[in-house]
Amino acid sequence: MSEKSELLNTFPAFFRVAERHVTVFGDGEEAFAKVRLLLNTKAGIRVVADAPELSFSKLIGRENIAVFAESDVEAALDGAVMVFAATGDAARDRAIVDRARELKIPANAVDQPDYCDFYTPALVNRAPVAVAIGTEGAGPVLAQMIRAQIDQLLSPSMGRLARLAIDYRSAVERMREKGAPRRSFWRTFFSGPIARAVANNDIVEARREATQLLLKKDKASAGYVWLVGAGPGAEDLLTLRAQRVMMEADVLVFDALVPESIVNMGRRDAIRISVGKRKGCHSKSQDEINDLLVELAQDGKRVVRLKSGDPLVYGRAAEEMAALREAGIAYEIVPGITSAFAAAADFELPLTLRGVASSLVFTTGHDMKGDILPDWARLAVSGATIAVYMGRTVAASVAERLMEGGMPSETTVAVVENASRDGQRLLHGTLKDLPALEHRDELTGPVMVIIGEAVAGANFARSTPLAQGVGKHVFEGVN
Repeated sequence: MSEKSELLNTFPAFFRVAERHVTVFGDGEEAFAKVRLLLNTKAGIRVVADAPELSFSKLIGRENIAVFAESDVEAALDGAVMVFAATGDAARDRAIVDRARELKIPANAVDQPDYCDFYTPALVNRAPVAVAIGTEGAGPVLAQMIRAQIDQLLSPSMGRLARLAIDYRSAVERMREKGAPRRSFWRTFFSGPIARAVANNDIVEARREATQLLLKKDKASAGYVWLVGAGPGAEDLLTLRAQRVMMEADVLVFDALVPESIVNMGRRDAIRISVGKRKGCHSKSQDEINDLLVELAQDGKRVVRLKSGDPLVYGRAAEEMAALREAGIAYEIVPGITSAFAAAADFELPLTLRGVASSLVFTTGHDMKGDILPDWARLAVSGATIAVYMGRTVAASVAERLMEGGMPSETTVAVVENASRDGQRLLHGTLKDLPALEHRDELTGPVMVIIGEAVAGANFARSTPLAQGVGKHVFEGVN
């Protein structure tokens, strides 16, 4: 591909339309779409239409938009700074563009790229922040797809944060030298406690933090820790908030069960620290991890502690929160999709079912020793659905104790290895089949076991019976 072919035919720019007139011709869906887009601005909108469609007409009335008859073209164009021709009649649209050009008004004939002085971008609006995506008319659908991805990445509070920055801009220019001091101030402003306060809709606190930052020129950047749920492993099951904070973090501290593809969704220049934490292979003890988080935050780092699933479900977050509180480190929990939900989704399995199971229990099953059944086991016997995490090694003890406690041996069970991920395995059977799971050494990924009467409602079409060998039954997911 030549260098010339990579050059744009258009120059991206933002056109000032506040308190100016923009005219839209047409009474159908295309004109309706342009007016909706213009309503993101402070432009004075004019519509030229004799019989706008019902929904379009309602919008015109609700927004008090000026309407001109199709015979009043000159009046509608008078003083306009931009024109959209969207009548649905290609020849008429070209005639409108020709007249606009005679009046030296930039014009756009919808769906006629060769008859456009400008193209309409797909817009992500976080006013005063705006992201416009254009394809020079070649692929509007592609532009919309890109827009959807960018919209997910940008915090809903970004516009409020930018408006707050406008209030401080003059003071910053007076009190901070150009260059590094000023850049440092704005980096802290847009990614530190001020941004977090705005995200929490606490503008009073945000202004207090901003003023303090402005007055204390030598104030060191405060560290911060997010305890983030990475979800069950599929990249597109990571929450939007988790992805946003991963892009803010200076350091990513992650467990062995978090896939590399998830870790790589963080900021490219962020430091990455693996802390292991997998059964039988701990590269760092929990106390060492606690100390690491505190040390990084005390050095002013913004840290994401990335955990598989949800940080509050068997993620030992309580110990890390206690260490952070004791050290006076600010932190935040970012929930994730826990593995039980991903496993149930893989099986199309209702975890609760009206008239069958009205409660759900999460357990690791490691407390099945002793003469007295734990509370969760008594709930299972009474009809609750039980989701057993790290279920392969405790399968036998869980099954035996539940049957001893009165749960029927024919109770349905579902087993998922690598829920939501590539290489998932789906198995099903009954409670009496479950003890054999403990000896299935080919199950090397995380295993979730779900037990209960509601499990009988799952879809077992892609699942292998527990009573059969599973070595050849690996389902390559597309998650």
